[in-house]
Amino acid sequence: MDWEPGQLPKVDYGQGCYIFDTNGKRYLDGSAGPAVYALGHAHPEVNDAIKAQLDRIAHGYRYTFTSDPLEELTAIVAERCGGGLKNMTFNSSGSEAVESALKIALQYQTAIGQKSRRLFISRERSWHGNTMGATSISGFAARRAAFEGALMPSNLLSPANIYRPPLGYLAKSGGKIDPVEVGRYCAQELEDKILELGPERVAGFVFEPVVGAAGGCVPAPPGYAKLVRGICDKYGVLMMADEVMCGSGRTGTWRALEHDGVEPDIMTVAKGLGAGYVPLGGTIYHDRLKGPMFAKDGGLLTGHTFTGHTLACAAGVAVQKIMLRDHLVEKVHDDGVYFEQLLRAAFADHPHVGDVRGRGFFWAIEMVKDRASKAPFDPALAVYQRLRDRCFANGLICYPVGGNVDGKAGDIAIMSPPYIATRDELATIVEIMKASLDQVLSELG
Repeated sequence: MDWEPGQLPKVDYGQGCYIFDTNGKRYLDGSAGPAVYALGHAHPEVNDAIKAQLDRIAHGYRYTFTSDPLEELTAIVAERCGGGLKNMTFNSSGSEAVESALKIALQYQTAIGQKSRRLFISRERSWHGNTMGATSISGFAARRAAFEGALMPSNLLSPANIYRPPLGYLAKSGGKIDPVEVGRYCAQELEDKILELGPERVAGFVFEPVVGAAGGCVPAPPGYAKLVRGICDKYGVLMMADEVMCGSGRTGTWRALEHDGVEPDIMTVAKGLGAGYVPLGGTIYHDRLKGPMFAKDGGLLTGHTFTGHTLACAAGVAVQKIMLRDHLVEKVHDDGVYFEQLLRAAFADHPHVGDVRGRGFFWAIEMVKDRASKAPFDPALAVYQRLRDRCFANGLICYPVGGNVDGKAGDIAIMSPPYIATRDELATIVEIMKASLDQVLSELG
C-alpha cells in the first residue's frame, strides 16, 4: 500500500549501504529498497557518469538518434547474457519490460504465421508488474483484486515451491516431499495446461526463475527449468524468464537461469541493471526471434517515448562496468554462501520460522504459527507489517510481504542487500532481523 505524505520519515541522503532521514536517523538498507540498489547509494563513479552525460544531452529520442550509451549498454548486456540473447529494447521499469516481452512474444508468433497464439501461461504467487498486461499474468491476489474484470484472461499454474508443494503433488506423494519430483510435477502441470488450452493458442510461458515479492525468494526446484525448456520447445511456446528482481547478478549469476543451465527465448531485467540511479529496464530476446519479426514488420512494434533513454543508459553502463571491474556478481555468489550460513544459524531452530530460502544476495524467511504443520499466522495479525515496522524502528530496511501461502495468509521477509555489503553488514542484517522478529512475537504473546 502506498503511504500518504507525512506518514513516512523524509529521506535526506544515502551513503553506501545506509540511508539517513532528515532527523539524522541511520538505516541499514538490508533489502536495497525493493532489491534495486545493487551498488548502494551515492556511488561517486555512477554519479559522475550521470553528470557527464547531462552536460552533453539527457535524451536523444529513439526515432531520431541512437547514442553511445545505448550501443555500449546493448553490447555489455549481450556479453553478460551470452548465447543467442543478443537483442534488446530498454525502457524505464520492470513493468514496462514485461509488457514489452508480452508484445514481442505476440509479434513473433504473428510473424511466423501463428496468430492464433494469443494466450499466456504463468503461475500463482508470482508478480510481474503494475501495467495491465503484467498484472494480468501475475498470481498476486492482493495486487490484482481492484482490477479484476478488466484484466486479460490469465492461466495460472501452481507455484513451484519445494516448501509448499502443490496440493495435488502432496496427495500423490502421500505428503512426502522430493524436490526433484516437485519440479517434475510442476513441469507436467505446464504441459497439461498447454494441451488443455490447445498448443496452437499459447504464445508463451512467463515465470520468475527465483520468485520475488509474491513468494519470497523461491528458487525453482532442481531440474524444473530444463523440463520447462523442453516442454516449450515441444509445443512452440516461448519460454519467458522474468528476471526483473532476481536477475542482473542478484542471485550470484548475471542471469538467474544460468544456475539452471537454461537459456530463455525472452528475458526481462530491471532493478539491478541500473541499480536505481536512473529508472531503467530491459527486454532481451533471442536471435531466432529477431529475423521473422524484422522481416515482416521492419523492427519491434513495442516502445515508449523514453525507450533507450540516453541518460538512463549512461547510468546503466557505469553500473555494469563497476560490477564487472569489481567482480561484484562473483562476490554475491561467494558472500551469498556466507549470508546463507548466517541466516540458517540464526533461524534453524526458531519455532516460528518455517523456511529459509534464496540464493546469492536474495534471501527470505517465512514465518509460521506452527512449524510442524506449516500453518501460517492469522492474516489479521499482519505479522509481516509488524516486522517491517519493528525492523525500521531498529534501523533496518527489509522487504516484507503477506499472502504468500494462499493470497491472504502467509508472512515473509526478504533480505536483498546491495552487492557491496560487507560481511559485517550481512551479519548486522541478520542480527537485527532476528531481534526484531523476536520482539514482534513477544508483543503478540
